[in-house]
Amino acid sequence: MINWANFVSQCFNGLVLGALLALISSGLTIIYGTLGVLNLAHGAMFMLGGYAGWVAYTCSGSFIVAVIAGSLFVMLVGIVVERGIIRSFYGRPHEDQLLVTFGLSIVFVEATRFFFGSLSKIVPPPAGLGGIVNLGFMFYPTYRLALLGIVAVALVGLYIVLYRTRIGMIVRAGIEDSVMVDALGIDVYKVFMLVFGIGAMAAGFAGIVNAPVVSISPDVGETILVQTFVVVVIGGVGSFPGAVLGGLIAGEIISITSMFNPGYAYVMLFAAMTLVLVLRPYGLLGTAGRE
Repeated sequence: MINWANFVSQCFNGLVLGALLALISSGLTIIYGTLGVLNLAHGAMFMLGGYAGWVAYTCSGSFIVAVIAGSLFVMLVGIVVERGIIRSFYGRPHEDQLLVTFGLSIVFVEATRFFFGSLSKIVPPPAGLGGIVNLGFMFYPTYRLALLGIVAVALVGLYIVLYRTRIGMIVRAGIEDSVMVDALGIDVYKVFMLVFGIGAMAAGFAGIVNAPVVSISPDVGETILVQTFVVVVIGGVGSFPGAVLGGLIAGEIISITSMFNPGYAYVMLFAAMTLVLVLRPYGLLGTAGRE
């Protein structure tokens, strides 16, 4: 039954989902904006973060250790992939980049399925964040509220790195003109490696912090990848604020539409993306003229 309490609850759900999509999309848009590589393995890296965190949690029993391990593991995977494979494709056509990252996604998913099976894994929320909390006007899962704060802190941290540090300045300059950055004597390939690692880490971090909400399975990254690309298109390629705004919009669209008819959630999401492409082809906060 649709009522005011359900609507408010779905808005909260949309806010949590939107923040999570914003974090994942920020990593994807940074990678594409700087390197020009459309990383179809980004969803698989989200999945790898969840599994790496699950292994760490199983061994240590600590959720904090799981989050750190999951994030660092996927960052390391991203660095290795960039140096070993992606670097050879910077000068290749976009079709080749799509194919190689799609292939990497399949390898990651099937390797995970081989070692861990197809059954879902569960990571419980940390102590003290289980159960529900009374907000006065409704009851809401405690960890979902905590997740909103965790993702917000992560986004602020990523913003500080991008806009308040020297490496962030170099990354943003590389997004606009990587040739000029290289001409200034900066080793642009080291920057590319770091950017790919940071983008992968954002996906891995999101994968493990979302594990107490949605169980982990080898295919969990497929759906999130589609949503992430829609967020990037809505917000604007290469725009960190655009990824945040697009994520929040997409989260609310999916959540509120699901309240009326879950079957139309993605229909409305793609309809919103189409509307943005018609009215503002470079995204809400994107830059006109960007490829």
